[in-house]
Amino acid sequence: MPPFVIAIANRKGGTGKTTTAVNLAVGFAKRGVKTLLIDLDTQGHAGIGLGVVAAKTEPSAHDIFTHGPEALDKAIRSTSDTRLDIAPAYLQMFHPGEGVSPGLLAKAIALLDEKRNYGVIVIDTPPSLDALLVNALASAHGVVIPFLPHPLSAEGVHQFAKVFFSVRLSENPALKFVALTPVQANPNMVIHKSTIEALRLQFGAGRLTGPIRTDIKLAEAFAFHQSVFEYAPASRGAHDYGLLTEELGRNWKILM
Repeated sequence: MPPFVIAIANRKGGTGKTTTAVNLAVGFAKRGVKTLLIDLDTQGHAGIGLGVVAAKTEPSAHDIFTHGPEALDKAIRSTSDTRLDIAPAYLQMFHPGEGVSPGLLAKAIALLDEKRNYGVIVIDTPPSLDALLVNALASAHGVVIPFLPHPLSAEGVHQFAKVFFSVRLSENPALKFVALTPVQANPNMVIHKSTIEALRLQFGAGRLTGPIRTDIKLAEAFAFHQSVFEYAPASRGAHDYGLLTEELGRNWKILM
């Protein structure tokens, strides 16, 4: 059975994309699902968060776009969890150039399926609308859109929704699921509650997930190259990302 591919995406930076990608990937691995985390953001924060960084001369996830889809397998590294692997980013300025096929990453994942047997693949994407983001969406079954619950971020969600539906129509009819996840949320702030409720009305209650509350432990965990589950298992962040993993796993039929 092919893996369920999840892209973590938002065209706006600073919305908790990488934190969500890392902790979702670890969350699925902890629930017994063999998981691959692909870091397409050249900041490389997903790899840094797990203590796995590709040196200049080592294979990276971005080699797919310069060496072809077979390159992804060579970029994969193991982590401290035997059920979790990562394909780290190339930590330099990277531009895929003109004419890059939107289906390269999907082909790379299809080749992996023959030998790696992943159940879930999580993709951390760059915050720009370029060939990397389009490739991620063109390979995915579902998209998680983390957003800060205030009006400017809500507008960013609307803009990204247009990209989602455009790629779904033109490149990937299998892209059927979308989840809007409030991050750094404070349930006592009126602006947070009103923004979340407005998006719930616009996109439907089934597309809004439970919130990820503000928690300094999430940032501290990255500094120690750990997921929040290892660093602070009793924290709000670990609790909320655990619930998010369960919610997506149930709604998207990943966890049976």
